[in-house]
Amino acid sequence: MSLPAPLDRAEAVVFDAYGTLLDVHSAVQRHAAAIGPEAQTLSETWRQKQLEYSWVLALCGRYAPFWTLTERALDYALAKHPGVDRGARGDLLEAYKALDAYPEVPGTLGALRRAGLKTAILSNGDTAMLDAAVRAACLGDHLDVVLSVDPAGTFKTSSRAYDLAPERLGVARERIVFLSSNRWDIAGAAAYGFAPVWVNRTGQPDEYPDLAPVRVIPSLGGLLA
Repeated sequence: MSLPAPLDRAEAVVFDAYGTLLDVHSAVQRHAAAIGPEAQTLSETWRQKQLEYSWVLALCGRYAPFWTLTERALDYALAKHPGVDRGARGDLLEAYKALDAYPEVPGTLGALRRAGLKTAILSNGDTAMLDAAVRAACLGDHLDVVLSVDPAGTFKTSSRAYDLAPERLGVARERIVFLSSNRWDIAGAAAYGFAPVWVNRTGQPDEYPDLAPVRVIPSLGGLLA
């Protein structure tokens, strides 16, 4: 199978999980009818605060499991949107443990492995939540390794977090293609020395011009095109 750049020079393809393989908004979408008209903004607030908490802790040299940050972020989102019944909290957290995979994910992962490439997740998610998410989305058979940043004790974009992929896969960083839907994560991967591919699912404007992706695709389906 002839692979397009940068896959033609790669030995492994590593994916961010949340927002890249898994739809982070699917938890709220499942309960949108019960939540009401604030469902979309609630979900956006939840996601933004979840990421913000990880950045602040990393900058402060501190760490907490990503699931803890997910709970704290939801509590903030519910406080910010008082029109939403707080009784939905438990259902939303349970739904977040089993997020929907984007429809093209299993086929893309399968094609990469058939092409002889190693596949892995490298995520801020802690081990327990990643295990649950991968199991619920039935992705385990398509992945060689699922890596949480837990052993590094910090979050991406720290180089200690990215170090986990080449160390565990036994592949030099320059032979790893890294995919994320988060532009900040792509910037970190570029600085680290991966070949980063930005999965720009929502058509966001580019930023971080000095830390550019090697490719931009609208979904994982574009990776093999």
